[in-house]
Amino acid sequence: MKKFLAIFLALMMVVGAAALAENTEAEQLESGENLYTQLVVGSTTPLSGCFFTEMWGSNASDIDVRMLLHGYNLMEWRSETGSYAVNHSAVSGLAVTDDEAGNRTYTISLYDDLYYSDGTQITARDYAFAILLSIAPEMTAIGAHTAGSGYITGIDAYMAGEAEALSGVRVLSDQMLSLTVKAEYRPFFYELALLDYCPYPIHVIAPGCTVEDNGEGVFIQDSEEGSFTADVLAKTVLDPETGYLSHPSVVSGPYTLLSFDWDTRVAEFAINPYYKGNSAGYKPSIPKLIVRPVQNDTMVDLLASGEVDLLHKCVSADVIATGMELTANAPVNVANYPRSGFSFISFCCEQPTVSSEKVRQAIAYCFDQNAIVADYVSNYGLAVNGYYGIGQWIYELVSGTEGAPVEEPAENATEAELAEYEETQAAWEALTLDNLPDYALDTGAARKLLVDDGWTLNREGKPFDAAKDDVRCKEIDGELVALELTMLYPEGNAIEKSLDATLVANLAQVGVKLNVKPVPVTELMDVYYRNSERDCDMIYLATNFATVFDPSQTFSPEDAEIGAANRTAIVDEELYNLAVDMRRTEPGDVLAYCQKWVAFQERFAEVLPVIPVYSNVYFDFYDNTFQEYDITANQTWSQAIVKAYLGDVMEEETGDEGDLEFIE
Repeated sequence: MKKFLAIFLALMMVVGAAALAENTEAEQLESGENLYTQLVVGSTTPLSGCFFTEMWGSNASDIDVRMLLHGYNLMEWRSETGSYAVNHSAVSGLAVTDDEAGNRTYTISLYDDLYYSDGTQITARDYAFAILLSIAPEMTAIGAHTAGSGYITGIDAYMAGEAEALSGVRVLSDQMLSLTVKAEYRPFFYELALLDYCPYPIHVIAPGCTVEDNGEGVFIQDSEEGSFTADVLAKTVLDPETGYLSHPSVVSGPYTLLSFDWDTRVAEFAINPYYKGNSAGYKPSIPKLIVRPVQNDTMVDLLASGEVDLLHKCVSADVIATGMELTANAPVNVANYPRSGFSFISFCCEQPTVSSEKVRQAIAYCFDQNAIVADYVSNYGLAVNGYYGIGQWIYELVSGTEGAPVEEPAENATEAELAEYEETQAAWEALTLDNLPDYALDTGAARKLLVDDGWTLNREGKPFDAAKDDVRCKEIDGELVALELTMLYPEGNAIEKSLDATLVANLAQVGVKLNVKPVPVTELMDVYYRNSERDCDMIYLATNFATVFDPSQTFSPEDAEIGAANRTAIVDEELYNLAVDMRRTEPGDVLAYCQKWVAFQERFAEVLPVIPVYSNVYFDFYDNTFQEYDITANQTWSQAIVKAYLGDVMEEETGDEGDLEFIE
């Protein structure tokens, strides 16, 4: 299995290799050329207008926009090391101290040359405001999901109204703040990620208010000019034309928002003149960006005609094949990279129809996963059996596509050191996902699970007869519940044509009726994130995992009813405890983290809050005037854009080397 995965990913890299012209940004600037003024980015995921925070959801295209608009995070993910580190564009120094109780305080020094796009200086108070905003009950009152900062000392008393200030956050000066993490939350494997905040402008979101430190902590102070209330935030954050959620006017990232049209879902951006650059020293050079939705059946034509310059995260096998043909006949380049997420069918476990583990397993046995993978992503994806993507660093280590981070013993190593090395190597070799349950198509197994779970009646409450009855029923809490299910999927998604043959027809054979309903993406996301009432049983969608893989909130039993983070509403203490145990791994103990990750995956595949479908290799197709687009070294296109630029394609010089060859 491990060897197969390594070969698969290697082949994808070869398929996507494109000869890029040797033309650097310095050469372009030196020649005085600046012929290109805009880049049009096409995505099959329409923007939903959540450009400020994930507290209203995490649409992938919205996340890309946030990376354009909001910058100067205190910490950043380093792909090359697979860990969080200080963001040296914002932070000039970091000190760490522990008290006698085991609480850890991080004191952060900021540079004094950080500014918002309106020229206002960014200070420690802006970061403190971001933290206070993320937990404010006033934000909850206007529909935000404010969970996730329970690790800060003093937060319980502050949230309960028992303390005026949040003691775990201090503003020590304009360029210095501190954050204290509770002892009980440590260890945390992604330790520095707890500090990963970016600044938000209080003068825009809560005009007239300030962040104050009373010597015991920080709080938001009202004034005669303004108050921090839900009514104020409803206007400054949620107004559809001017609110900071969809139209952030003052930002800290490399670009500013020029416009966003709710009808067309098209957004336009311009360079932020006050942006000092990222941690590598790069500033954006493309004057204007346009992000627009595209459809699978026309997106490559738009690229060929020049209406779109970059197609990001192409998935469909048909689109990829057409795009690859275009690269041979047109000035188009391609890049590909393994996805850090997967597609899946999410259950709404609060519904009596799918609240049972056996029902969810029965549905999985009726799903022809391999057929849908072959039909939709073909050779560009793999069926997955757990909560992972083939581009996640954890998966790459467990599957063997990346070598284990174990240092070779020195030549003069002692016998004890050699034995320890062998033991560690053996532990890495023992890691496997082969023990995950495999729900290969088996309607007989599905039928047995449903009978065992008591789904033995028909619509009249009499014994179910497969020869004449259409749907199995069961009496639950005195009510006859029918296994007549509704599954939502994104409107316009090409997966629609595959669902009937791979799932709907198979379910009908065992007495389950599935109605498949297309829904606009923005509406579907509201249902998934439980921002609106759910009247469905299943949702088909896809996600990419955050760099901090901490599913403890996602599967928290305490959050199942509220649904702020637990979108499947699953209640399983064992799954939750395994997630917490994984989170509480000592930073740097990669082997222990991977071992706990495997244990979590095994339980996940058993209780099935979602049915995993596939993870795949993404393909980006783009005009060859788009230079230095290093997508593989970045999380997404909106990070890679800061270094990239538009410029002429330079003719490649030939010498005495002859033909280039791949070297094995």
